[in-house]
Amino acid sequence: MLKKELLDILACPRCKGPVELDGEHNAIICRTCRLFFEIRDDIPIMLIDEAKPLAET
Repeated sequence: MLKKELLDILACPRCKGPVELDGEHNAIICRTCRLFFEIRDDIPIMLIDEAKPLAET
């Protein structure tokens, strides 16, 4: 699980906006860009090429 200190300094690599943790899917989410970034082995993969679109809810 990511530490709050790390989450506080992370930003979306596309829009530079805030991100939030999605513990259910083990991912970091940017609501502005509607993207999620996977967390693998406790390391957030914050690459635009690796991002996946959020499913419409």
